[in-house]
Amino acid sequence: MKKQILVNDNLIEWQENLTINKILKIMNYSFKMLVIKVDGELIKKDEYGTKIVSENADVKIIHLISGG
Repeated sequence: MKKQILVNDNLIEWQENLTINKILKIMNYSFKMLVIKVDGELIKKDEYGTKIVSENADVKIIHLISGG
């Protein structure tokens, strides 16, 4: 059975040393203003390259919209 994580309700294959930055690249997300939670825990932008996402994690990536 493949190891997977859930990203915004989409299953993607999990891999060793999977970081937030790698997930953003896999999902082709390039939007700069994001809020990211892993298993309910808010991840700070400066942790995107170092936060290792574990197998079976539930990742939520939310685009922030601004305007007036």
